[in-house]
Amino acid sequence: MSRNNYIFTSESVSEGHPDKVCDRISDAILDAFLTEESSARVACETFATTDRVIIGGEVRLSDEDKARKLSDDMASVVRDCVRDIGYEQDKFHWKTLEVTNLLHAQSKHIAQGVDAAEGKEEGAGDQGIMFGYATNETDALMPAPIQFSHAILRRLAEVRKDRTEPTLRPDAKSQISLRYEDGKPVEVMSIVLSTQHSEESQTKDDIRAIVEPYIREVLPSGWITEKTQWWVNPTGTFVIGGPDGDAGLTGRKIIVDTYGGAAPHGGGAFSGKDPTKVDRSAAYAARYLAKNVVAAGMAERCTIQLSYAIGVARPLSIYADTHGTGAIEPAAIEAAIPRIMDLSPRGIREHLKLDRAIYQGTAAYGHFGRAPEENGSFSWERTDLIEALNKSV
Repeated sequence: MSRNNYIFTSESVSEGHPDKVCDRISDAILDAFLTEESSARVACETFATTDRVIIGGEVRLSDEDKARKLSDDMASVVRDCVRDIGYEQDKFHWKTLEVTNLLHAQSKHIAQGVDAAEGKEEGAGDQGIMFGYATNETDALMPAPIQFSHAILRRLAEVRKDRTEPTLRPDAKSQISLRYEDGKPVEVMSIVLSTQHSEESQTKDDIRAIVEPYIREVLPSGWITEKTQWWVNPTGTFVIGGPDGDAGLTGRKIIVDTYGGAAPHGGGAFSGKDPTKVDRSAAYAARYLAKNVVAAGMAERCTIQLSYAIGVARPLSIYADTHGTGAIEPAAIEAAIPRIMDLSPRGIREHLKLDRAIYQGTAAYGHFGRAPEENGSFSWERTDLIEALNKSV
């Protein structure tokens, strides 16, 4: 039996965190290739450290010469990302950092398993397990600790970029511990916020005075109480940040990217991968399905697991868990899912329209719990399967 009264914690990191800088660059490269050709293949990794960004991985377009030319032009994409994030430090500046480009053509052995051919459906880009999750504890049907950890950092990024708070800098981390009563969040037990700031030395109290109003603005009324513990820049000065302070790498924030530890994770990162990679596209599909189950009132919480084999089109298994909160048997949900959505890689891409340059915006503040955007990004956050689910079940 699940517990109803407990404290749960999740963390988020800002777009200026070293790992998130790398996620952003990898997704910007992906978007550049998808802009050129919707069937582009990309598996891109980024490493960032003092004064240097290294990009590498596999790319493919139908025209090999065009793919090589586009690959060679990625330094400007890197600089644009770093500039937009806001890095103009002495040892990490968008103008002066050195870019090493190691992108190369995709392996033909991988391509033969993924590509469609006569008598063969397009296969999954890799084996693996993917999870999706939804809960009715927030309007976005996301776990509250991760949702509000993201919200704090997004708000601080807004006031940093519009110069309302010019002393703030790009690198930041947040962490929220929430007390649950009868399975619902009711109180913030602790708030941890570490944010990079300008060299004009500010004490921890100075930084708290800057950030506290925005944190209170973001969190629901009544959640912060006299018991709430505040830890703002607990180590003191935080001037040297970003890849100059700590090296970054694509794909190291998979729990931040998903559910903050409130749900299982299959282990695969998202950023820099085109949608033939089910690590990404099937995780989006699983979230889409779980969210629609909860939005349809079939359960208060739902986990969906999908599994795939490289080169094989159809999922090997579909698993649903409503954690004892369901009005419908999980087996009935499992049976309904393949009737309402084609879960082959092609089916997912077409249903969610993933063959578009929509990925840069996912690189920070979570891939889930976001509003669908006009350009098609976050299409997996729609709740347009409710009617089909109800009919199928």
